[in-house]
Amino acid sequence: MARIAGVDLPKKKRLEYALTYIYGIGLHTSRKILDATGLDYNKRVFELSEDDAATLAKEIRNVVVEGDLRKQVAMDIKALMDLGSYRGLRHRKGLPCRGQKTKTNARTRKGKKKTVGSVTK
Repeated sequence: MARIAGVDLPKKKRLEYALTYIYGIGLHTSRKILDATGLDYNKRVFELSEDDAATLAKEIRNVVVEGDLRKQVAMDIKALMDLGSYRGLRHRKGLPCRGQKTKTNARTRKGKKKTVGSVTK
């Protein structure tokens, strides 16, 4: 099992998809990394040699991933809230901030609905 950037990559997956298990690496970035290292997309993770894993890890160091990226995103959201922008206020209130309607949906952000009143006997 290859451990790159603090993430255990699944053994049987192809490399191009296994790299997407790292936070901050999507399919496009994964393919760019594999092109830069010269590794085959179709190679499986368990087929990687130590040298291949080392070159992958070295190339991934050039990309902001995992903890650093999570920290950066959290700081960006905090900056929006401190600025008092519309998006920052929506974040602060725990509501969707990308224009979705909230009358009927948005249960993920608003939480489970508690019905009040209308108790029949």
